[in-house]
Amino acid sequence: MIKQRIRKLTKAPLLILLGIGLLAAPIVTFGKSETDNKGPIGWDIYRQLDRLTELKSGVETYQFSSYDRKGFNDDGFVGTYSCIEKTSDGCVIADYKGAGEIDSIWFTRDEGDVTKSGNIQIILDGKKVVDSPLQDVVNGKLGAPFVYPLVANADQTSGGVYIKIPMPFKKSMRVITKNNPLFHHVTYRTFTDSESVNTFDPADQALDVVEMLKKAGTEDPKPKLEKADQFKKNFTLKAGEKITLANLNAPGIISELRLRIPQIEGPKVGERAIDDGRAFTGYSEYQAKIDPKNEGIRITRRLDTVIGNQLANILIDGVKAGEWSKLPTGGPGWTDQVVEIPGSFTKDKASVTIRNAFVSSDVDFNEFTYWVDSKVNGEWVRTDTMNMGPDSLDNETAHSYKIVDSKWEGVRNYQYPTTGDASVIAASDEILQKTRLRIYFDEKLMVDSPVGEFFGSGLGEYNVKSLLFSMDTTGDGWYTSWWPMPYGKSAKIELVNESSQDLNSSESSVTYEKSGHWAKALGPKPTSGYFRTTSVSGETTAGFDWQFLNAVGKGTVVGVTQTMEGKDLKRDYLEGDERVFTDQSAVPQIHGTGTEDFYESGWYFNRGTFSNPLNGNPVHEVNVFGSQFDSTGAYRLFIGDSMPFQTSIRFGIEHGPVNDVSAHYGSTTYWYGSEQ
Repeated sequence: MIKQRIRKLTKAPLLILLGIGLLAAPIVTFGKSETDNKGPIGWDIYRQLDRLTELKSGVETYQFSSYDRKGFNDDGFVGTYSCIEKTSDGCVIADYKGAGEIDSIWFTRDEGDVTKSGNIQIILDGKKVVDSPLQDVVNGKLGAPFVYPLVANADQTSGGVYIKIPMPFKKSMRVITKNNPLFHHVTYRTFTDSESVNTFDPADQALDVVEMLKKAGTEDPKPKLEKADQFKKNFTLKAGEKITLANLNAPGIISELRLRIPQIEGPKVGERAIDDGRAFTGYSEYQAKIDPKNEGIRITRRLDTVIGNQLANILIDGVKAGEWSKLPTGGPGWTDQVVEIPGSFTKDKASVTIRNAFVSSDVDFNEFTYWVDSKVNGEWVRTDTMNMGPDSLDNETAHSYKIVDSKWEGVRNYQYPTTGDASVIAASDEILQKTRLRIYFDEKLMVDSPVGEFFGSGLGEYNVKSLLFSMDTTGDGWYTSWWPMPYGKSAKIELVNESSQDLNSSESSVTYEKSGHWAKALGPKPTSGYFRTTSVSGETTAGFDWQFLNAVGKGTVVGVTQTMEGKDLKRDYLEGDERVFTDQSAVPQIHGTGTEDFYESGWYFNRGTFSNPLNGNPVHEVNVFGSQFDSTGAYRLFIGDSMPFQTSIRFGIEHGPVNDVSAHYGSTTYWYGSEQ
């Protein structure tokens, strides 16, 4: 019943469905193994990451979501398609009969506050394993295993909330929210039988998994190799040349690949601050202390740059003394604006009444904190701080604060803009985007990717701490990959410098283990696949999904890093839904609700950049560092929710509400596939 529901026609016009593959790289064709294997189940998906290589059979990955069935963009704004059915318990969002495992549950609404969704019930094999307020669940109030990073709230995943706890079931699963949750997805696997499946037990805290995930990006999360060896190299690499970093000539597996290019510098990410505030179209007013000996004062205002062109007059004791000038729209983030008031308005006064009177704006005038400095003997001295907002009522009272024509109140968790030497960063970005990592397994090229995207950030050097790859910008500067990479006879790792920059004083390290096991596992009747990447870059095409991967044969998709560069300051390219077609299905088994939703965030990543073990938005650049307009970098790993295919896969994502937004995209998809 459920599979029939999922395979119904989606919102995509038939023409688009038939044409989706046109943007892909040439289709890769592989043979099909007869091996039957569920792969790790339950907590073993995290404890046995070395088994990511295994080719699965009898396993399919599906998704329930709130996507617009009519082909437009109502993916949850009013909850039209959020409920499968409504019962006395609430809104049923997922229902399946058979054996399987829930691996990813994501929601958003109300800018990431899911309080209004009420309780979430997760019912497995007829037993409620969760029945609590959804907001409490994602805030970690249930305790282990329902703690970060296995669950996350909107502050931790920038606008969305998720539950990434593997929950196996033998006979059935059902997920219900008390109220319509608006935007959601529930990603789950199905098994052909219940052999080796044990129903999820919420009493199992899995503290070892929690601790392992908390260390993401700092050490290899896989079980340790028994006889590991290491190949290290110091090197320089001139523009236009290539170098072999390692050449391994016996069956084995690479467990860690590290690269360090010290000359690369990324922008310095701005400070993050959580602040409550207000917005108005009338005026606000407060009293501020100043030094009577002042020669003038300086007012600094923290504002939310999402709202552009905010213009307001500044009145000191009822007299206009300055103005808050217009600033252009930016992405989610803080900016401090400074205005100096001449001493003629403030001389000999111990306090002043400051009024900010609205003139015009794209929406309203927002304020979060004001800092007041007095100039005394030529030096600026902080004399007062004014905090306003729903969590700062005492401070408002102490400053006789009032607001007229209030339009908004709330809390923002943002970062300040990034900074850095533009010329150094431009040269570094070129290295990351045009230097390619190439890996040959058994004499066949299977990895050919830009260094930046391969390690999690295609737009520049930013801090990435995912479970299986990292960019360390705060420590020793190493880029690291922990994907397990087996080979039956040989492996060769090359670095090809297609940039105009010479690479100086660089280092690499490859950790591997020789083992004859892999010659058989990758042989004529394979049980494992080779690690592969598919990297694509170019312009989007109206009416066609951006193709992450288009392959024929048997394999499993385990992750993707995406680079998106818009053609204006809007971020509407993020409206695009992901769609996954496996094994000649005419309609997608997975159909999402938006690009930032796919990366398990929300509202255009409204809390700013972040890096989690399984998802991240490490980069957002607006009119800076090579980004002419608005650019975004994101990644997602698929561990329990990996996408196995037996004969084929088409994995793509829209660019805009109806595949209509022009942008320059790049992507690197991580997957395993068999040659036999």
